[in-house]
Amino acid sequence: MTTPRKIILDLCGGTGAWGKPYTEAGYDVQLITLPEDDVRLYIPPKNVYGILAAPPCTEFSFAKHFHGKGKYTHNFLVGLEVVSACMRIILTCNPVFWVLENPKGYLERWLGNPKYIFEPWFYGDMYQKQTCLWGKFELPCPVHTKKPENLIKFSMLKSKDIHPEYYGMLSRQERRAITPPGFAKAFFEANK
Repeated sequence: MTTPRKIILDLCGGTGAWGKPYTEAGYDVQLITLPEDDVRLYIPPKNVYGILAAPPCTEFSFAKHFHGKGKYTHNFLVGLEVVSACMRIILTCNPVFWVLENPKGYLERWLGNPKYIFEPWFYGDMYQKQTCLWGKFELPCPVHTKKPENLIKFSMLKSKDIHPEYYGMLSRQERRAITPPGFAKAFFEANK
């Protein structure tokens, strides 16, 4: 008799970059993302081992204020529908570990202080973009603890330099949302 593979739900996972290390290690990673799957309607399977949740940051991001020149308003109710759906799935499954990710922004108003805040450069991806993590998980070990001198601010990256493998297939905003590969690997190593 074969042992069933551990199930990892990758909620709002987009390209599946965060779940990739789990897939490569033989886990049963189930990518639940638009347009095929809507987390608000999703009914999870039994025996879920871990959950990676990355609800869209559009309504919670500080960046919209800076790039919208003061003409952007947040629709928190729309954003919270998706966050609430992710939390419903987490509570229903009661997995061994779970994590909800969002860039530094307004989501802290509803979820409180994050358990961990990281920058991609901590894990070898040479740009900065503060990202908050909430949940029940082991902290990933950073590769760098001192800010590298050759660091590029994420907002200063040229569009074609943001995940160039997806350039032309995904919008700049969609590419900005991709989980940094160094972080994804470190998170996997800490939460197998």
